[in-house]
Amino acid sequence: MNADDVRWNGDGLAPAVVQDAANGEVLMVAWMNAESLRLTLAEKRTVFWSRSRKKLWRKGEESGHVQTVREVRLDCDGDCLLIKVEQKGAACHTGARSCFFRKLQ
Repeated sequence: MNADDVRWNGDGLAPAVVQDAANGEVLMVAWMNAESLRLTLAEKRTVFWSRSRKKLWRKGEESGHVQTVREVRLDCDGDCLLIKVEQKGAACHTGARSCFFRKLQ
């Protein structure tokens, strides 16, 4: 399997679930396109597509909270990525370790 196996949506994107490689904690969800996936695999750090800014962004380029990629997996349908990382600092833009810190009642 390789990056050519990804089934991109109509906008050329696929969701990427980012998980802590050491403990399995889900850290965040972001979007990738073919170029960001290619760069992520080549650089061994996460690169995403910002839908709001319409450009690539490397996680941690401003905050220093870099994600070192340990493994990339593709789901059974080929339309969602799982990125296992070593997280340096917070994954969330709020400063929280994970973007999933709010519990619904």
